[in-house]
Amino acid sequence: MSETPTIHALDDATVRRIAAGEVVERPASVVKELLENSLDADASRVTVAVEGGGVEGIRVRDDGVGMTDADLERAVEEHTTSKISGGDDLEAVGTLGFRGEALHTIGAVSRLTIRSRPRVGGRGHELVVEGGDAGDVTPSGCPPGTVVEVEDLFYNTPARKKFLKTETTEFDHVNRVVTQYALANPDVATTLEHDGREVFSTEGNGDLESTILAVYGREVASAMVDVDATPEPSPVDAVSGLVSHPETTRAGREYLSTFVNGRYVTAGPLREAVLDAYGGQLAADRYPFAVLFVEVPPDAVDVNVHPRKMEVRFDEESAVADAVTEAVREALLDHGLVRSSAPRGRSAPAETEISPESPEREAAGGEAAETSAADADTATTDGATVGSEEMTGERDVEGGDATGTGTPTRTRTWTLNEVTESSAAGTDGTEPSPADGDAETAGTVGGAKPDPDGDRDWTAGGVAAPTDQRTLDGETATPDETFDRLPAMRVLGQYDETYVVAETPDGLVLVDQHAADERINYERLRAEMSGETPTQALAEPVELELTAREGELFGRFRDALAELGFHADRIDDRTVEVRTVPTVFDAALDPSLLRDALTGFAAGDAGETVDAVADSLLADLACYPSITGNTSLTEGSVVDLLDALDDCENPFACPHGRPVVVAFDRDEIADRFERDYPGHGGRRAE
Repeated sequence: MSETPTIHALDDATVRRIAAGEVVERPASVVKELLENSLDADASRVTVAVEGGGVEGIRVRDDGVGMTDADLERAVEEHTTSKISGGDDLEAVGTLGFRGEALHTIGAVSRLTIRSRPRVGGRGHELVVEGGDAGDVTPSGCPPGTVVEVEDLFYNTPARKKFLKTETTEFDHVNRVVTQYALANPDVATTLEHDGREVFSTEGNGDLESTILAVYGREVASAMVDVDATPEPSPVDAVSGLVSHPETTRAGREYLSTFVNGRYVTAGPLREAVLDAYGGQLAADRYPFAVLFVEVPPDAVDVNVHPRKMEVRFDEESAVADAVTEAVREALLDHGLVRSSAPRGRSAPAETEISPESPEREAAGGEAAETSAADADTATTDGATVGSEEMTGERDVEGGDATGTGTPTRTRTWTLNEVTESSAAGTDGTEPSPADGDAETAGTVGGAKPDPDGDRDWTAGGVAAPTDQRTLDGETATPDETFDRLPAMRVLGQYDETYVVAETPDGLVLVDQHAADERINYERLRAEMSGETPTQALAEPVELELTAREGELFGRFRDALAELGFHADRIDDRTVEVRTVPTVFDAALDPSLLRDALTGFAAGDAGETVDAVADSLLADLACYPSITGNTSLTEGSVVDLLDALDDCENPFACPHGRPVVVAFDRDEIADRFERDYPGHGGRRAE
């Protein structure tokens, strides 16, 4: 039997290393803490230089107020700071740092050297800290301000160092941190260097547009829209900054920057508020550029809820989010911004082919097919006339159509079941004429009346029994489809023009038609891209302007991009010339997708391969030709869709991991209807 463990206090060295783990997770964490110190020290110029992604070395130099020898000695002690003096100050923190633990914890896991000289008078001094042990303060010749050098990060915590990512990934995190603080402080000239090469440098003239130009490039800077609002009444004092035109987007959220009282935060509610302002103008997997400043009273926000101060808590979170959404929405509407093309997955009829090079499928209605008014009157199958009805309406301005024009005509095709139901109105199978009923029922099938609260029409005769399925050629299909991977099923119809409803031997299933088609297209894409990537040379090379981050990534992943099919050369530090692009479905991809591929490489782990990034890119590309929701499918096309889905290696999840098929077994359905009461299968359970 083991002895009872004894509780004892940890030694100071162990405590320091544990505390460092809460603040210093990677090189970017060090850069963040040192940058905040420089900005709090009233610096007008800050230079960040890193070696080996920040693992080998970090140097932050500023021209701030500097420190005396006494302040320098105290600065590396635990919980010493010049920014607050007591607990009451935590209620209204006005500086970026306030805990007094950055230099202490950084020195605990690295070899730290600090040189500082007061801005007004005084001499320079130097202090070295190694593994938490501080040396003596000695005189040093240095200019006014402070220089902090960090070497051999995590040299004494090998387990933490082992879990760092690749040099490229670690520097990408550093790049993002410096970028955010440069954007937050356009009046501070900020420079970032990596391995002796300048990545970007801002002018520090106080102009936010100039800072965006330096960091993101001319293409992005020219697409930005001013946001300037003072919500009333609201817990928000002001919302200001710049957001991008809906056409200028990227595949990730890293360019969506939000600042609260000048502090960069990754506040989910604020980011979602910005996205909500764009309404339906953005595709689900595209994100705008944004540099947005939210000013609130210091006592209305808590910045002390996260070890790295990257998250905040608002007293009135929903009201703050609403104020941000309204400010961004008004800015976009004031500039009359409307996308020239529909977002992915909601493409206009003329822009979407349901499935290139696949077995033909017939689809009608929704947003994936275009039918003229003349063609929409009738469609005859085996002598039965299938009536159709047009529904038009004005799109809400907030939904993405600021012009106030109506949406394209939407056509609803009646299924064979509905024709059966309407047969009572005419034995010859034709739709009843307006003369057969009053004006209220004219133009509907079987006297159906439009729903006054929506745009969907419902037949008036209740639910009709399922009829025989039809193939695309109009032949009677086998009632119960048998599959290899999917369960045997009999299609009953569609729900919400988005989900296929089918009966199985065990109950019911719902099939998400978009997710199903996405899986089908993804596996076809993957098959086409297997082996050597098919490419197509562009008639004229296309020049792409990259952000500072993308420019740095291109230099490191140029060969990997070529393996994907993007052959490109650098024209200058921030511009590349694309000569070839991958081809899928016999169509050349947009050269700008090179940027998305770069993001995929940057996000990868140390073992990330070109195949893994290509797979992620294909998953996104599979969305383009896929059947969208709100698309009415004919019954034969549903069978074709299910047949193709059954041929997939994994028919139960889309390439992004969402379920394709959701099943409801008989017991679950019976339980929901409480069919266990006396007289229906047994006595109710107590």
